[in-house]
Amino acid sequence: MPNPVPDTPVSPLRQRLIDDMNMRRFSRETRRNYLRDIGRLATFLGRSPDTATADDLRRFQIEQQEGGVPVPTMNSIVSALRFFFTHTLDRPDLARKLVRLSHPRKLPVVLSSDEVARLLNATTCIKHQAALSVAYGAGLRVAEVSMLKVADIDSERMLLRIEHGKGGRCRNAILSEDMLILLRQWWKIGRQQGVMHRDGWLFPGQHAMKPISTRQLHRIVVEAARAADIAKRVGPHTLRHSFATHLFEDGTDIRIIQVLLGHAKLNNTALYAKVATRTVRTVTSPLDKLGLFKPVETSPDG
Repeated sequence: MPNPVPDTPVSPLRQRLIDDMNMRRFSRETRRNYLRDIGRLATFLGRSPDTATADDLRRFQIEQQEGGVPVPTMNSIVSALRFFFTHTLDRPDLARKLVRLSHPRKLPVVLSSDEVARLLNATTCIKHQAALSVAYGAGLRVAEVSMLKVADIDSERMLLRIEHGKGGRCRNAILSEDMLILLRQWWKIGRQQGVMHRDGWLFPGQHAMKPISTRQLHRIVVEAARAADIAKRVGPHTLRHSFATHLFEDGTDIRIIQVLLGHAKLNNTALYAKVATRTVRTVTSPLDKLGLFKPVETSPDG
């Protein structure tokens, strides 16, 4: 019988980076992305990234740009490298050499209330319906939905505790009456299926001891949108965009929306003012107030 292949040892530098991210309670997805992006620099250098010089970083970014790497991707890599050089290596001088590129921010795709209802009703099981309902009803990021545990439901205060928010930040999110009813139905069915436990994940994956993956949640949304005959390009974040936009259209203060979304900066939340079409339609144009172009009245005779 062949000997099992031993696990590949983790280098001290990689472990230190992982420890730095864990200490700041980065999400699983963020940790994976940072490791991947720092690995890109190591591949470019052909040696350990802690040996990089200012000129190396300059050449690395020039190659990315000339290679057609999208600007958002380049900026994400900059975030990973800045963290690596600032916190793991204590080389903020190198972090300052990395350049973030400006780019026009596209308006997010937003579903109407009717489209959201059709999408949720087009899911194939109560688990999927509950997960997407939480994403929309509480405005959560897909990774936050994935990492929810049963214990995060506070039915007494009607709150969802988000322990794994972006940047390791914790916050409280909305737990509505309808959401609680749906989650209790899912709890009952999940218990019967043997996949739900009081100290377990709210939405278990294929293995009950692991949470549902963000990739699977994305697939669920896409398939539900297709079944609901929604032509827009939809993903899990579309439900979060729709949550914020619908709150804004209903008159909710933008600072409250900022807190609910877990945005560090109000500028990020202000984007939803640009896509709140119902709010735009309530504004009277100053042209109409001039009264120059009144409709021509026709006689009953035509």
